[in-house]
Amino acid sequence: MSRHGAKPAKSPANPPKGSNQLRIIGGTWRGRKLNFPDVDGLRPTGDRLRETLFNWLAPDIQDARCLDLFAGSGALGLEALSRGAAGCVFLERDPLAAKELEKNLRLLNATTGKLLLQDALSWLKGIQGQQFDLVFIDPPFQLALWQHSFDLLEDGNFLAEGALVYVECPKNTIYQVPESWSIHKEKITGSNIYRLFVKG
Repeated sequence: MSRHGAKPAKSPANPPKGSNQLRIIGGTWRGRKLNFPDVDGLRPTGDRLRETLFNWLAPDIQDARCLDLFAGSGALGLEALSRGAAGCVFLERDPLAAKELEKNLRLLNATTGKLLLQDALSWLKGIQGQQFDLVFIDPPFQLALWQHSFDLLEDGNFLAEGALVYVECPKNTIYQVPESWSIHKEKITGSNIYRLFVKG
């Protein structure tokens, strides 16, 4: 996830070595450590939760067409590519976050990853004819973009039959998913809730 809609914080000129790193936890790039910038609000999904999520996704990740709506560090989309996804579109509007993610895609030679420096909701409104098997929705919590994301995904027919949608949000978040979606998996940790929906 990345901050969405505010000016990015400047990265320190010489950040401490080893700070702001994420680790790919499974698949082809297992154990690879990648940097992400010191941008206010950028909060990669942690190792333990990613491991749980990708255990949920294990039967479906191979050859999946993925969309990482609010990519930030790219942790979710990169993990998907490492584990055999056919491709991933990463959407990120923060220039610092996007620049580092593009660098990491090159570093990994992730030729099936496509990064777009663009607002996710604007992109959903302007694109037609693309469908995905797996969508990650982990927007900046303070901007409450879940409902808008769900509505645009459904209205634009972005989800293939049986597609999976991962949603990360605070426990008290109120939203309504489309009638064709049902909860496939759910986990609560501290003040947050993590859900995997399937489109019927």
